[in-house]
Amino acid sequence: MRYRNVLLFVALAVFWGSAFVAIKAGLADIPPVLFAAIRYDVAGVLVLGYAAVAVDRWYPTGRRELAAVAVGSVFLIAGYHALLFVGEQGTTSAAAAVVVSLSPVLTTGFARLLLPEQRLTTVGIAGLLLGLAGVIVLVRPDPANLFTRDTVSVGLIFGAALSFAFGSVLTRWLDAGLPIETLEAWSMVGGALLMHLLALALPGESIAAIDWTPRAVVALGYLSIVASAVGFLVYFDLLEKLGPVEINLVSYLAPVVAAVVGFAFLGEVIDAATGVGFLLIFGGFALLKRRELAREVERWRRATPLSR
Repeated sequence: MRYRNVLLFVALAVFWGSAFVAIKAGLADIPPVLFAAIRYDVAGVLVLGYAAVAVDRWYPTGRRELAAVAVGSVFLIAGYHALLFVGEQGTTSAAAAVVVSLSPVLTTGFARLLLPEQRLTTVGIAGLLLGLAGVIVLVRPDPANLFTRDTVSVGLIFGAALSFAFGSVLTRWLDAGLPIETLEAWSMVGGALLMHLLALALPGESIAAIDWTPRAVVALGYLSIVASAVGFLVYFDLLEKLGPVEINLVSYLAPVVAAVVGFAFLGEVIDAATGVGFLLIFGGFALLKRRELAREVERWRRATPLSR
């Protein structure tokens, strides 16, 4: 069982890390918001089909459950992916993955600021600031030239991370009790619809603007089926077996995968600022989750034969 979970964990990191490269590749042929919308047209149908078979309640009922789906649609799917896809047009796959890896830090910060039972300690505040410092190192803002393509792109991806973190906390606050597969499926469907509506309002976001090259088809298929449908099913499985602390660590292996795959397939070069930014963000996560990580380390130490 232990090796099974490790293999699934690594597979999930590969699925989600390489997704940033697939996004970058597909953006050459498909407008960004429409690209994200079509991705979740396919993924939403697949995960909804899985939910209909795998769980007792495959559709939401009642105001609280519908509110949870609305939050997921707006913040976790539409807000996050629209900003991510637009932002990744102007930066590397690895840099985008590093900024997105800030999501667990921001989620913890939002939870402890907005939920009464969770408050940020001095060390927790330091962890949050350390994570934000990682983004600043990545952006390296020049006061005389704040609106360069790179700066705006990283800012949009940071907005995507904020959207995902805020939506995660709102979902937790609602505590609707809806099976996670059902919540994800309907959020994907609703988020895809919202992004299609957004695409209608934006210039250049039309079906006619898509160039259906083999690269575009492969990128879209990989993102829809492997990174989204299969990836989330693996995530559901690991979330149940490992818990939220360990599964959050996928966010910190994904940028490594994105860097390697981006270099191999797109020739992207990773600079020192990307590495330093990653280390600062991971350090912020470690400070915020220091107690949970210590418990996990102790649990793994006791489970290791050499420790007996």
